[in-house]
Amino acid sequence: MLCIVQNPDGTKCIEWRPNDLITIDSDTQDQEWAVVNTIARRQRTLSGNMTSDYATARARIIKIPLDDLENFRISRNNQQMIFTTKHVWQMTLYFQHGNAEIFLANLKSHIKTAKSRHDKKLYIVVESNTETQVLNKSFAELDIFTENPTDVVWGFVSNLRQRPYETTMEAFSKLTDIVYNGNEAMNDKRDMSEEVADLLTKSMSAMEDATTTTKSDEYEVISVKPTLPPRPCIPRGTPLSTEKWEGLQDTEGRVAEVDGVKQLIFRGGVAHSIRHAVWKYLLDYYPWSMSHSEIKNLQRRKTEEYFSMKLQWRSMTEGQELRFSEYRDRKSLVEKDVNRTDRTHPFYAGDNNPNLVVLQDILMTYVMYNFDLGYVQGMSDILAPILLLLGNEVDSFWCFVGFMDKIAPNFDMDQAGMKQQLLHLQQLLTFASPELAHHLAQKDSGNMYFCFRWLLVWFKREFSHRDIMRLWEVLWTGLPCANFHLLICVAILDAEKDIIISNNYGFTEILKHVNELSMRLDVDKILSTAEGIYHQIVSAPHLTDQIRVIIGLPTVGITTQTEADDDSGDESPTRQQGEGASHSRSESTSHLRSEAVTVNGNGKENNDQRVLFTPEMDEVMYQIGLDMNF
Repeated sequence: MLCIVQNPDGTKCIEWRPNDLITIDSDTQDQEWAVVNTIARRQRTLSGNMTSDYATARARIIKIPLDDLENFRISRNNQQMIFTTKHVWQMTLYFQHGNAEIFLANLKSHIKTAKSRHDKKLYIVVESNTETQVLNKSFAELDIFTENPTDVVWGFVSNLRQRPYETTMEAFSKLTDIVYNGNEAMNDKRDMSEEVADLLTKSMSAMEDATTTTKSDEYEVISVKPTLPPRPCIPRGTPLSTEKWEGLQDTEGRVAEVDGVKQLIFRGGVAHSIRHAVWKYLLDYYPWSMSHSEIKNLQRRKTEEYFSMKLQWRSMTEGQELRFSEYRDRKSLVEKDVNRTDRTHPFYAGDNNPNLVVLQDILMTYVMYNFDLGYVQGMSDILAPILLLLGNEVDSFWCFVGFMDKIAPNFDMDQAGMKQQLLHLQQLLTFASPELAHHLAQKDSGNMYFCFRWLLVWFKREFSHRDIMRLWEVLWTGLPCANFHLLICVAILDAEKDIIISNNYGFTEILKHVNELSMRLDVDKILSTAEGIYHQIVSAPHLTDQIRVIIGLPTVGITTQTEADDDSGDESPTRQQGEGASHSRSESTSHLRSEAVTVNGNGKENNDQRVLFTPEMDEVMYQIGLDMNF
């Protein structure tokens, strides 16, 4: 029971007593008020000469004289009050079936209070003795610590951000005996200032942010939220130079230390002067183990194969085209996309540009090379930087084939590959940046549709040609993990997190903001951040099997999140894709769900089911990913 009582000497105090000790029947006492002790009660044993009556007598009645009250803080929807006395003693009350409004109004009728400048939830008790308030402003006069008070206070502040839970518990550990043994241990301490009270209140707020609370009728369990280790700052290296590249080949041109070469490329990319040679290895056109003479024979065979396929479509008559609708439709799509691909770049600018003719010939030959896939919108974006760098039609084609083999799922007819990547991206973001993931989910953006363009063409529209070449060659190494391109997405979003959350961006604003990032991103900074996030993730003690699978690590049986109901969901044909899409084909919708299961301190699980893809949003995906972005 909690109430305000008047003592025989006229002073007043806040009094709480267990229900089994209540002897006064008063209508002013609210049975819904109760005390919560967040420090687990210690089990005490009775010696032979102690009786159970003595143990009962030890059940304490807690009193806080109003004259000793320094401040109090109301939080958690007015259901929790934290009282701090001038003796640095704190008591936390939790109103289980109501809130503190009635008690607060009654308390204000007995004392004068003012809200703190630093925390609107903190009420400072205004003292009548102004001289005491002035003296309390000086930390030097407090003398509440045996050490230098300034060092103690600011050391406490510096530790709050990194170790909020542990620091708070250390700071209040000396108060434990007060809960059981009364205020005797603090009788020799002086009053605290408002600054120290604010500091302690901030520590409690930090602890609330770093913990989760599970309520029950009689108690609440506080458990620490899992957090990632500090993110390392990993600087980028220098590009693979001509001297290093030549030194890594034997006398016949074979590259023996393939892993070492990929490590160098991952760390710093490739010098532009040797990109035209190194890319052919990275894109599996040249095998690493081939000598110079073997590569010449390979080039001759690949050249003959290319022109054989090119002749197939070049020799097709108008009558054949009229009777071959699929070929005719794909040829039309290629012509439309080529005429609007990188036309602002000098290599592709102007009318009657021969480079555009080569670009179109390569794409049409790829239709004959892989007719099941054919041409899909976005492929011209993939090919353009390759042709720009290599200049040779045959070499560009086979490097394009190698790149397409790496990202073929992006162009699946049923979009299953793209939807799976968007789902994996959402799961990675939830693990690495839960605050941002929560905001996106609240704003109907948890499906990550606004990242569609990034993934489809591997950030081609977000960087300059020179930067995208650097990014691509780093990603082609396959280091440091599988799906590293998804961590590139996480790194970009993490850099924009404060802007998105502080401005409370909704679905439309998020999409607009992401599109406006184009050509404004620092590729080296993003690569460094993405690598740092990777090391954070793999070092996390709560790393789940779900995340391990995404980044290619072996599973260990730790699961706090379940996979989607199905990798590709429950799909059913619903519509025909129009000109704004890539194929004249029947499309499908997908119901992909992700269930985040969080384990609380009491071992129970909370299932938070989020719908990532729904039939009514499938058109939005195409509108965003294709019509608007392309």
